[in-house]
Amino acid sequence: MAKVFAYNMPQAAKSQKKEVNTTSTSIATSKKNSTKTTITIKKVPASLMARLNFAKESLPLGDRKVERKMKKILAAHSFTSIQTNRLHRMAEEWFPIIEPILAAYGIPDDFKYVPLVESGLQGGMSPKGANGFWQFMPGTARSYGLKVNAKVDERKNLKKSTVAACKYIKELYRVFDNWTLVAAAYNVGDNHMKKQIHRQNQDNYFKMKLNRETGGYVYKLISMKEILKNPVRYGYHAPKSVLAENTATE
Repeated sequence: MAKVFAYNMPQAAKSQKKEVNTTSTSIATSKKNSTKTTITIKKVPASLMARLNFAKESLPLGDRKVERKMKKILAAHSFTSIQTNRLHRMAEEWFPIIEPILAAYGIPDDFKYVPLVESGLQGGMSPKGANGFWQFMPGTARSYGLKVNAKVDERKNLKKSTVAACKYIKELYRVFDNWTLVAAAYNVGDNHMKKQIHRQNQDNYFKMKLNRETGGYVYKLISMKEILKNPVRYGYHAPKSVLAENTATE
């Protein structure tokens, strides 16, 4: 197993901005004038970029390239671009099955967005042969316990394929020790990801130069998470159960 560089995300700088309101009485301004001023400091709400994360791993703040890319992919996932509530309906149907399985394997809840990115909008079999909710290749599916033959394709069984995906994701985490890299490796393959880490001498996903699909993969997962948690902000009318769940978890 190849050595993987320590993964240190840039520390999010704490906002130094403060709102100042002045009223009467509190701090004496001079000996001659006893008028006092009270300074009230209010916390400024965290920016969108500071709030976005995948598996509690934040985006590097202050990186304009990352911010532009994140905003662009978020816009591509808005209702104006997609013109369907299909993703929210799928989340309502799939998440109750996926979430407890992820929890049982100790995998962050944010990985439930992977099937939506992999097969939520297009579905079906990819040109390379990947299929099912988690878009497994036949050989990979079989190696993680799924039956794939002329009669049965368990890649299309949500519960069984999620268990297989969890086994694979756990294995990837043992290699990369970082959930953002795990998500990227899920998309492009662990061997390719390890080669890129060593070739670039870089293990910060957001700083790496990757192919177009993998380079945007984690951004898509974050976007999927954002539009499902805040559907109205992005023009959606989500099912009541999804809205109720998001309200309960906030």
